Amino acid sequence: MATTTTTDAALLQLIWLASPALPVGGFSYSEGLEAAIEAGLVHDETTAGDWLVDQLHLALARSDLAVLAQAVTAWRAGDQPTLTRLDAWVRSSRETSELRQQTEQMGRSLMEWARSLQPAERAAETPTYPVAFASAAAQGTAPVRQVLLAFAFGWAENMMQSALKSVPLGQSSGQRILGRLALQIPAAVDHALSLDDEHRQSFTPMLAILSARHETQYSRLFRS
Repeated sequence: MATTTTTDAALLQLIWLASPALPVGGFSYSEGLEAAIEAGLVHDETTAGDWLVDQLHLALARSDLAVLAQAVTAWRAGDQPTLTRLDAWVRSSRETSELRQQTEQMGRSLMEWARSLQPAERAAETPTYPVAFASAAAQGTAPVRQVLLAFAFGWAENMMQSALKSVPLGQSSGQRILGRLALQIPAAVDHALSLDDEHRQSFTPMLAILSARHETQYSRLFRS
């Protein structure tokens, strides 16, 4: 008879956390992609894929993934000062109201989901999404690098779905974009793991401009 090992349980927990079916609302955000489409910067499979690969390396790897790596370790060590500092950094790095609303809403929803499974766990915590994800992942035994891989792939699935709806694209195009992102994720994760506080950054001026434009965009499907 096959038995479930700790490794199996840790892997399944990461798959669960990264699933687009998790009720945290990630499907309702495009993170500026919809505004890039409105501006004509993204208009087909190639440009959508290029945009998301750039966003992975220039935004996610240098900010949220780097925060996530430190936050998992901090949750496991019970290091509240570090968690408070990381959470404050995430909030201050959001350059528009929509992007800040996204990380706060998804973090709140993830913590509510976690409390529905374990009501006594950290009832007062409402951190931003990367710190909340770290809290859930820290309950398992998965290595930090695997936590980052799962987070990044969950992000990639959500963003691919955003591209499908807003460009719009077909399912085959979406799968090719997801394949491109999957090939790039390990390098992005390794980059994030190499960053300390002094080298972590959030500097994507075009994304900030497009996000600000999206707030007043006439026709839109997404909340960011």
